[in-house]
Amino acid sequence: MNRNGIVLLVIVSSILINGAVVMSASQQGQSLVLFDFNRNFDIGSVITSDAKVTLSENRVLRIETGHKNQWPGITLKAPAGKWDLSKYEYVSIEVKNHGTKPVTVSCRVDNPGADGSKNCVTDNLTLNPGVAGTLVVRLFPTPWRLSEPVELIGMRGAPVHSGKVDASNIIQLLLFVTKPDIDHVFDIKNIRAGGHVETLDLKTFFPFIDEFGQYIHKDWPGKAHSLNEMIANGRAEDKDIAARPGPGDRNKYGGWTAGPKLEATGFFRAEKYKGKWWLVDPQGRLFWSHGIDCVRSANATPITDREHYYRDLPETESPFARFYGGGSWAPHGYYKDHSPYKTYDFSQANFLRKYGPDWENIFAEVTHRRLKSWGINTIANWSDSSIYLMRKTPYVCTISYSSKSLEGSEGYWGKFYDVFDPSFRQALRERLALEKGRAINDPWCIGYFVHNEIAWGDDVSLAVAALVSPAEQPAKKVFIDDLKAKYGTIDKLNTAWGTKHASWQSLMQSQEAPDKKKAGTDLTTFYTKTAETYFETIRDELKKIAPNQLYMGCRFAWVNDRAALAATKSCDIVSYNRYSYSVVEHHLPDSIDMPMIIGEFHFGALDRGMFHTGLKKTTDQQDRAAKYKSYVQGALRNPYLVGTHWFQYKDQATTGRGDGENYQIGFIDICDKPYPEIVKASREVGYDLYEYRLKSK
Repeated sequence: MNRNGIVLLVIVSSILINGAVVMSASQQGQSLVLFDFNRNFDIGSVITSDAKVTLSENRVLRIETGHKNQWPGITLKAPAGKWDLSKYEYVSIEVKNHGTKPVTVSCRVDNPGADGSKNCVTDNLTLNPGVAGTLVVRLFPTPWRLSEPVELIGMRGAPVHSGKVDASNIIQLLLFVTKPDIDHVFDIKNIRAGGHVETLDLKTFFPFIDEFGQYIHKDWPGKAHSLNEMIANGRAEDKDIAARPGPGDRNKYGGWTAGPKLEATGFFRAEKYKGKWWLVDPQGRLFWSHGIDCVRSANATPITDREHYYRDLPETESPFARFYGGGSWAPHGYYKDHSPYKTYDFSQANFLRKYGPDWENIFAEVTHRRLKSWGINTIANWSDSSIYLMRKTPYVCTISYSSKSLEGSEGYWGKFYDVFDPSFRQALRERLALEKGRAINDPWCIGYFVHNEIAWGDDVSLAVAALVSPAEQPAKKVFIDDLKAKYGTIDKLNTAWGTKHASWQSLMQSQEAPDKKKAGTDLTTFYTKTAETYFETIRDELKKIAPNQLYMGCRFAWVNDRAALAATKSCDIVSYNRYSYSVVEHHLPDSIDMPMIIGEFHFGALDRGMFHTGLKKTTDQQDRAAKYKSYVQGALRNPYLVGTHWFQYKDQATTGRGDGENYQIGFIDICDKPYPEIVKASREVGYDLYEYRLKSK
């Protein structure tokens, strides 16, 4: 060993430089250790920014970050100047939170010239105190690399010729915390490149989807190679369900018969019991909603402009031609500008193959048996009414409707509603009328969500949106009437806001946003009025027609505290779609004591022939199952949460839905085969969820 700590290891032909292992190209493919922080590691090589580092004897680098800088953390330079990671899928780092608060640790992998958006890739991991996890930053979006550039349209994830970074020229790693308001302490170790990227010859790549809708150029456990195999899988599953039909201590609604007996009202309700919020089923039994979204057969994928992707699309005279269709929904992606488009539904075609002409009824019956066997007790949002109205599994409903938009607003799924326009209430009444004779007053219906992931923005956004809307916007008229009542004259408003409007009519015609600080009090006041009007209007109309069902809010995705507080005044349960690795500490603003429910979450992996992990990635199916179990059990320990709903029942189409989402997020794959790993985890959670929640602290 020389004084630089460089050791020549002849056996493995690798070089250890400052604690980083550099391996020959012939050794790459499984994993490559980049830093293992052994005692030869030069801690002086670490570049810090509002951070302090120490090295322990067990190959761990401890990082203590401050909160003066926006991105406190460290930079680790490639010991030999650069790494060639072109054969690898990702960089992974083991992280453990030693602080007293949750921490989100980010890792950025850089090429020369990286600036945070260009020439780099970044990902993060949120950890609760004392919790360890693996932070993964993907270098390539899939395990497959194309030999030449080609545009694959209509998919969020797909094989590519090159990723966002040049993996052959990685010069450094940055580990940091974003805009913290407190100090954090976390350990990192075992930094390595992993996975393997297979190069595919573009000349033989097309078609790449088989007759079942699966990726052609890869095999994996559970892949369907024939109809006989698909049918055999179904027979094996029947035996599995028969052996484990579901928990024994449940009533017909899935309530806990071995637990306490509370008042039976004939409908679901929320109640606090022994310091935790619960649902109570119609028979008075404790209930916690362990559910799955999108329980349905439909799974169409656009085929317009990409028919050559598919190997055996059916001819028009084929019995499988019935699964051709059309679509126009495409808020994002290629088909946003190429609608309407032709579709094909491989999932429904596979159900016909597997179950025969009566596939719709058989699939519905199998689904109810599956859910009970898996310890699932709720058919959650976006599901098929023909399945949930069989009234064998409790369910939730969603109300979606459109009315006049608040023109100055903007959001991922579209503009906000003008809640002061009469159409907002009238359209809701018309939509609710369609529920009569269906879910309304049905004891199997837990309650209603109304809308999904709408554009709440920051706590002045809807007020600013009203002011920048045209003069005829009802919300703008209401806002200006409120300002007239407060200020009396336009001069007084101008003084307060620092504006120069000639008259109230001038303000009405203006579409300029005011200074948010100077107008802040008025903006937040009108924002609150808008948010409270939204929830109050829906509550009043919903309770008129469905007084026995719970109003469960609008499934917040992006929300500020002001909007969330408005929800607490009208909703029975406040709902959040929370794509994270834990909700154990999730709570309402000001720790308001009322029930909440998780409307969506998921995890995905790329080890079963799919091209995108979804919003929260995992390394493989075992990791996906472990994170599912951890998430739900964390929710069970949270005293405010009364349920979690997984998004979704079936994998999305390999080539994506209208907006391009093609996520590996199902309990079953496109050929109707359950993923055994996540089913096992669901049973482990679902069979004793009531005991677990009652006993947990």
